Amino acid sequence: MNRSRQWDIFCKVIDNHGDIGVCWRLSADLAARGQQVRLWVDDASALEWMAPAGHPGVTVLPWLEPLGLNVLRLGSAPCEVLMESFGCEIAPEFIAACADQQKIGAPKPVWINVEYLSAESYVERSHALPSPVQHGPAAGWTKWFFYPGFTTATGGLLREPGLQQRQADFDRVAWLAAQHIAWAGEKLVSLFCYEPPALATLLHEFAHAGLAGEPVRLLVAAGRAASAVHAVFSDRKWLRPMSDGLGLLSISYLPLLSQTDFDHLLWACDLNFVRGEDSVVRGLWAGKPFVWQIYPQDDQAHQAKLQAFLGMLDAPPSLRAFHRAWNGPGRDLPAVDRSGWIECSSAVRQRLLGQADLGSQLLEFVAKKS
Repeated sequence: MNRSRQWDIFCKVIDNHGDIGVCWRLSADLAARGQQVRLWVDDASALEWMAPAGHPGVTVLPWLEPLGLNVLRLGSAPCEVLMESFGCEIAPEFIAACADQQKIGAPKPVWINVEYLSAESYVERSHALPSPVQHGPAAGWTKWFFYPGFTTATGGLLREPGLQQRQADFDRVAWLAAQHIAWAGEKLVSLFCYEPPALATLLHEFAHAGLAGEPVRLLVAAGRAASAVHAVFSDRKWLRPMSDGLGLLSISYLPLLSQTDFDHLLWACDLNFVRGEDSVVRGLWAGKPFVWQIYPQDDQAHQAKLQAFLGMLDAPPSLRAFHRAWNGPGRDLPAVDRSGWIECSSAVRQRLLGQADLGSQLLEFVAKKS
């Protein structure tokens, strides 16, 4: 099952770097298991900070239109697994080159479409379904839909081998010092979000009441989260001036973090605010109480996705109420109930650790279909 194969993974960066984040984690995970990966991406700039050291066995290639001379790389290492991420359309000249390689004896690639993560019921129904290719140079081939998910009837979640041990060995004090965070024992809260309307209320409550009465140091991710916090402070009607600064709240603004250091951030904190697909999975593995801001969609389809996720968590009423408010259009927020959320986070992490991870399932699936 684990013999080395050549994987070609295609990724189009839409926005917010979640797509390239997932594709890089998957590519690195597969390479660490002995696979060879070519990651074709139309904008790889985020990898400069997300994965500055790269990874042995992963080659990042520009997804140009057309691919041009890059497609000649197939000659020495024919594609054995062809993967499109999140429904992107693989370059047609690449498919044609794979078909030409097959004519001269190369294996037919296992073609997989890795879809978006969801806890909705359609995921189990759709996982591993075939889609026959009817037209073009690959006519007669089969594309397979592969759905990550939260149950044993899905493709599982990204979880690299050794993750639990890395977390067990993590030294919070040393990491905070290395990040030049002047920690004085406050409750640590990470903030990785879009622009939730209730953000001002959260900052106000931390300033006045802290977290369960204890001072809070908010660790704010670079990018949209930092911009959102700065926007709150520019509008003083939502954050009343404090005679002694920000009361029980202090703030540290973080630089862009590598994926490894983003994991460290989540492990270091007592409460995590995460957003999008990659960070919510890392929030689950951290085992700390967390609040997820799902990517908002104009047709409000994200609300059903959020409710399915909360059902999967078996979230307590206070956590459901907070998620509804944090992902809603209003500025009101219920109280943070961190102590009431701890058991939920621990239980779901333990349950998911008992399921096969995404990389392992992909390797098994490819071995069966090759």
